[in-house]
Amino acid sequence: MPLNKSEIAQFKLRLEELRNEVMKSVRNTKEAVTQPDEAKGYSQHSADEGTDDFVKNINLEVSNKEFGVIRQIDRALEKIEEGTYGICDISNEEIPLKRLEAIPYAAMTVKAQEKFEKGLI
Repeated sequence: MPLNKSEIAQFKLRLEELRNEVMKSVRNTKEAVTQPDEAKGYSQHSADEGTDDFVKNINLEVSNKEFGVIRQIDRALEKIEEGTYGICDISNEEIPLKRLEAIPYAAMTVKAQEKFEKGLI
């Protein structure tokens, strides 16, 4: 059964809130990574510098994944505007409500997602 207008409005609000949370996290990570390390090169041990660099690399990797989530959220918001939210991008089948509740930015059914990840689609 297709989603009704009230359900879609709730998902839109949830997606917008989720997008704001992820963007805030990305901004915080960016600030942490771009802040100059004033102590670097003076009293820190070289192993400490390596650890700091490792942490910055991990933060950048997390930010890249968060940007991926933002793109998925943006796609879900586009689908709401297009009137296709809740419909699988691959199979054109309805995405189950339970899946949308768990992952509101899901653009595919589980079956289509599995095929996509295996490279079968």
